[in-house]
Amino acid sequence: PIIILLLSQPDLGQTLLIISVWLAIIFVSGINLLLFAISLLAVGSLTLFLVFLVPKFEYIRIRLMSFLDNSSGNNYQADKASDAISSGSFFGKGIGEGTLNSRIPEAHTDYIISVIAEEFGVIILIGIILLYLILSYRVLKKINFTKNNNFKLILVGSISIILLQTFIHIGVNIRMLPTTGMTMPFISYGGSSIVGTSILTGIILNLTKRKLN
Repeated sequence: PIIILLLSQPDLGQTLLIISVWLAIIFVSGINLLLFAISLLAVGSLTLFLVFLVPKFEYIRIRLMSFLDNSSGNNYQADKASDAISSGSFFGKGIGEGTLNSRIPEAHTDYIISVIAEEFGVIILIGIILLYLILSYRVLKKINFTKNNNFKLILVGSISIILLQTFIHIGVNIRMLPTTGMTMPFISYGGSSIVGTSILTGIILNLTKRKLN
């Protein structure tokens, strides 16, 4: 039902995020690898069908083609984000000295990492990535100590959402992925994003505490 609601918007980026988390959960649950491969094939086929054959998702096809063809002239936001990271160099221009936040729309949400890198430098960006990796590592490490399968799957799903969002957001900002409009957990401006991520974090902390007790 959630996927149907997301597709009706349409929001293919969030749909793929939810499906990816679902696939991670069923993989950890011990599903037969053949069934898992069939699921991946089905998801991939459905995605290609929506992007290339359904007019409602034409904007996704345009973004994908623009990402693959740098000469198309439709990569303004991505180009400016990459330029901002490059111009920030290692230590950045300084607080408030960046120009990206006034040159492209939604810089405070979709391109917040580029804004941070421009003003504070790549060293801060590396530090942020390390914090997410440390959080993920500590959660995944604790999963091995629980015998409750429900807790295990909830933890995997929760940390997968945070990790995938982080990967997609940073990938878009450094032009490894096409533009998706994905927020950065805990950092991007936005009410529902902050509330949702906080709820996930509360669940993670509660379950890891229960396991240790």
